[in-house]
Amino acid sequence: MLSKILSATTMGIEACLVEVEVDVSSGMPSFQIVGLPDTAVQESRERVRSAIKNSGFVFPPGRVTVNLAPASFKKTGSDFDFPIALGILSATKQLSFSLAEDTVVVGELSLSGDLKPVSGILPIAHFLSQVRNGFRLFLPGGNAREGGVARGISVFGFKNLSQVYDFVQGKIELSPVSVPLENLFSVSAKYPDLCEVKGQRQGKRALEITASGGHHLLFMGPPGSGKTMLARRLPSLLPLLSLEEAIEVTKIHSVAGVLPSHKPLLTMRPFRSPHHTISDVALIGGGQWPRPGEISLAHHGVLFLDEALEFRRNVLEALREPLETGQITISRAQMSTTYPANFTLVLACNPCPCGFLGDSKRTCTCSPHQVSRYRSKLSGPFLDRVDLQVEIPRVEFSEMADKKKEETSLEVRKRVQRARALQSERLKMVGLKLNAEMGPQEIKKFCSLTAPAENLLRQAMDNLALSGRSYHRILRVARTIADLGESDAIEIEHVAEAIQYRVLDRKYWE
Repeated sequence: MLSKILSATTMGIEACLVEVEVDVSSGMPSFQIVGLPDTAVQESRERVRSAIKNSGFVFPPGRVTVNLAPASFKKTGSDFDFPIALGILSATKQLSFSLAEDTVVVGELSLSGDLKPVSGILPIAHFLSQVRNGFRLFLPGGNAREGGVARGISVFGFKNLSQVYDFVQGKIELSPVSVPLENLFSVSAKYPDLCEVKGQRQGKRALEITASGGHHLLFMGPPGSGKTMLARRLPSLLPLLSLEEAIEVTKIHSVAGVLPSHKPLLTMRPFRSPHHTISDVALIGGGQWPRPGEISLAHHGVLFLDEALEFRRNVLEALREPLETGQITISRAQMSTTYPANFTLVLACNPCPCGFLGDSKRTCTCSPHQVSRYRSKLSGPFLDRVDLQVEIPRVEFSEMADKKKEETSLEVRKRVQRARALQSERLKMVGLKLNAEMGPQEIKKFCSLTAPAENLLRQAMDNLALSGRSYHRILRVARTIADLGESDAIEIEHVAEAIQYRVLDRKYWE
């Protein structure tokens, strides 16, 4: 007997339907799975066999063949246990389960027949909701809330095979799971507040510009000057995620298997801070079957590299492509996958191995060779991609002891939102949202300089020997500074401030 069950799997952060065909015939006992299954899918044979027996059903003694169609791409993971088991029960008439084309089944089985959560459910549910309304999605109970985020489909969560049998036979009734999204967004995001930072006016100003235009940022200064403290407060200055952005962020975390079980939808901007021993594969993504890395997990959020000069150079250089394109394509012999990676990069580092080069209180003990070797991990092309480079000096006692109330993140965020609104209105005709996304054509169109501002920029290009990429970066930052000042034209003071954020690499790297 032949039965067909619809299932689905993920490819990157997108999903596609998979038809699970099960044929049970007489012959020597065997259980074969075809259709390019990986090891995890092949192992489902033992899980399915035990789950069926331990749930009170009979596993067929003859020849069982399972085909996962289409067979043109590799099937990975344990997502197909559930549909394979239902297909066998349907083919052997133990379950009068005539699933129409509107029911999709995904899930992993334990040996006892219990259903266990799997990763990548939100991409599947979102895909089904985009295809058409009316789909039914059968899931493990642990994934029901994640699937319930999608609209236009009916999501049912089950504990085990026995409960599925009772539901299909009409012995029990279950209501579709639906998650009220307004309740998820009603919880205010809790980030460290900027008012906790004493002093560091220039650092705070750089954070405001970074948040307004989506620019990348480098902090350099001695240990204890507040670089990390400032960086960790950048998410508090960013606007809250929209529903579209939240779904995209959650899909990435779901595919990576790091979505918290109690959070069906991530409504806070990600803040990722990997350790400096991280490999390039863990940072940008990869593996035999490509998985998202830290840069994708930081999508629509902040990627913070503390002690950036302690990272291996090849790891830092791997960031160059995603910094330009906002995505990363991972190619392997079996497949090629593209993950979004539109993040704000924040780097923090010391000026030398001991950390006190240029410090006002302590003397540097490093030799010129040690300093040069230490800084060489940040190449010129990599630094060119960092829009703002800011020196963070030691905080003096008078600033630390000052009782004056500092500006809160909420107050700064209001200015950031106004600046972003101006950018969005200006750039909507070219399909962009932030100044940092502008290319040469958009810069030429939207970054008009006054005559004094143009003369200052010409002198800076000649005297500082800045590259063409630095020229465009200065104009982007100047445009953001002008937007913060609600100015249509880019004045000389806007360009002057933007230029000062480009001179740090010349000070420390020449």
